[in-house]
Amino acid sequence: MGGINVKQWLIGGVAAAAVMFVLEGLGSVLYQEDMLAAMEAFGLSGEMSSSMILISVTTSLLVGLTLVFFYAAVRPRFGPGPRTAAIVGFVLWLGSYLLSILSMGWLGIFPSGMLVLWALIGLVELQAAAWVGGRLYREA
Repeated sequence: MGGINVKQWLIGGVAAAAVMFVLEGLGSVLYQEDMLAAMEAFGLSGEMSSSMILISVTTSLLVGLTLVFFYAAVRPRFGPGPRTAAIVGFVLWLGSYLLSILSMGWLGIFPSGMLVLWALIGLVELQAAAWVGGRLYREA
């Protein structure tokens, strides 16, 4: 049994990160106004400084690499392909996006409708990213 193909993992992870970053940017148009209003009501800034953009890019990269790592790890058990990518994307969504959004909901800062939309956009992001990362990943 071989290990993970590191070169393919990096290629797939970076591509998955790019997909998530772009889809999050596009999807944020749907909830940005509500998010900014909620943040301003609590005296928080919604301005995207250069450090915030760097954090966003880094977070996307870490999630993309994690996503493709788990895809590569479960691929021998579930088989290569979109079904396995969908399973990995959904499980990672449950353990990351959904838990994060539930935590934000408990804080009471953001409207629940916005959080539901944010969660659905996150699910679409992770499914698309998993599909792309899975398509690019190949065993050594």
